[in-house]
Amino acid sequence: MSFVDLTNEVQKYLGDSNQVIRDRLPQFYTDLNVDGSFISLGNNVWGLRTWYPYESINEATINEGEEDNNNTPKKHRKVNAFMADAADDDDIYEEVLRKERHGDYLGRTVQVIPHITGMIKQKIMSAAKSTDADIVISEIGGTVGDIESLPFLEAIRQMKHEVGDDNTFYIHVTLVPYLHAAKEMKTKPTQHSVKELRSIGIQPDMLVLRAEKPVSDEMKKKIAMFCDVPVKDIIESIDAPNLYQIPLSFQKQDMDDEILKHFNVKAPEADMKDWKKMEKHIRNLKVNEALKHAGYAADDKVNIHMIDAGTIDKDNVAKKLKGMDGILVPGGFGNRGVEGMIQAVRYAREKDIPYLGVCLGMQIATIEYARDVVGYKDANSTEFDPQTKHNVIDLMADQNDVTDAGGTQRLGAYPTKLKPGTKAASAYDNKKEISERHRHRYEFNNKFRKDLEDAGLVVSGTSPDDHLVEVVEVPHKKFFVAAQYHPEFLSRPDRPEGLFKAFVAASDKEHKHNHKK
Repeated sequence: MSFVDLTNEVQKYLGDSNQVIRDRLPQFYTDLNVDGSFISLGNNVWGLRTWYPYESINEATINEGEEDNNNTPKKHRKVNAFMADAADDDDIYEEVLRKERHGDYLGRTVQVIPHITGMIKQKIMSAAKSTDADIVISEIGGTVGDIESLPFLEAIRQMKHEVGDDNTFYIHVTLVPYLHAAKEMKTKPTQHSVKELRSIGIQPDMLVLRAEKPVSDEMKKKIAMFCDVPVKDIIESIDAPNLYQIPLSFQKQDMDDEILKHFNVKAPEADMKDWKKMEKHIRNLKVNEALKHAGYAADDKVNIHMIDAGTIDKDNVAKKLKGMDGILVPGGFGNRGVEGMIQAVRYAREKDIPYLGVCLGMQIATIEYARDVVGYKDANSTEFDPQTKHNVIDLMADQNDVTDAGGTQRLGAYPTKLKPGTKAASAYDNKKEISERHRHRYEFNNKFRKDLEDAGLVVSGTSPDDHLVEVVEVPHKKFFVAAQYHPEFLSRPDRPEGLFKAFVAASDKEHKHNHKK
């Protein structure tokens, strides 16, 4: 039996991402076909957690070989997990006092050590015995240095003495703050937190660094030197647009492999397909919700049909999109399905079906227009074809020497100046400037801007300096607008985002027109 102990530095600053760190660890072992259980100790409620990223804690876990209601075999899920009775630290003390009243301690004085710590260890061991798990993960709530968490930390310190170094692994979650005034990150909080932990006899085996921005290799080396943790065991957890990207980031940093190596557990490479599907689902979920929000404003129900672009070609595009009142290409990355998206955009433009492009959808619209209207038959993005002569979409100028994605992208809210008299401006109540959130590394290539504008494409939104193209549209169409930013991020049920609202309104008109025929 092996034990992983997870401690926190500054609990209140970590929020939901710390929850993902806790959830991610047991899920690693599910992905790896390693049995395990999870116990949360401290000021918050403790209990064994189910380990599947899609399901809530109360739903049943299906063991390997069993099938669900759809008769679908679950090949990679092999876990022993269930809900235990909830109990916080008050319940720990209450149970010790009950045992004392019952005479279990034979009249001896009841103390924090060994009685309270002993009860905590008993809870951990009962999690191991009741589930027959290979690995038990104990999360210590609160913050290192708080008096309330000291008995729990002392208990996991003693666990190492009792079960051995080879069966214990300490992971410490710390904060590496970014000081906006100084424009630099600070490692002192992490150093101090580890010092506090070591002062009570616990040396972390791994550090998880919560940060707003990527932690440099030099900074990791500095932390490794002062905290006596190998660089390979320093895992960064930077802010992400959605929480499901964090487990994928951990896996890329070999977090699971390093833990399993310590325990000498041999397991196949983690199967991350479900996490990748969920991360993609979350992206689409935001777009779908934004469409629904716009439907609420129009008092219409929006029926959404998800079509795999990889299945679309020039021969079947009309059949695939038959009956659609509007076509939307959302954000994404990679070249899978790109040619199918181009065919869909061409169909929307030529048949004058309302079209909205979001991020990648804007880039696809630009590529299609360059190919089929301007006449650049090889027009493309350098993301998909680095050798194209007509790279109408290209890597951002400040990204040429960057090989990583994620934190290196153009992220966050940026202003967009709107061109008066355009559909984009009308969608935002004719405002002169708006602020929208971005997430991209590729952009409209201004080298081809004049050619595209001469062919009828209107640049209806730019950065305030007019350098970056943010929105394009085809003015004589009912609605053909595409934005580089992500308008879905700002949509709310009672306040639909402008472009989505205008797109759904145009699609509603298309629907009514089609049904008059």
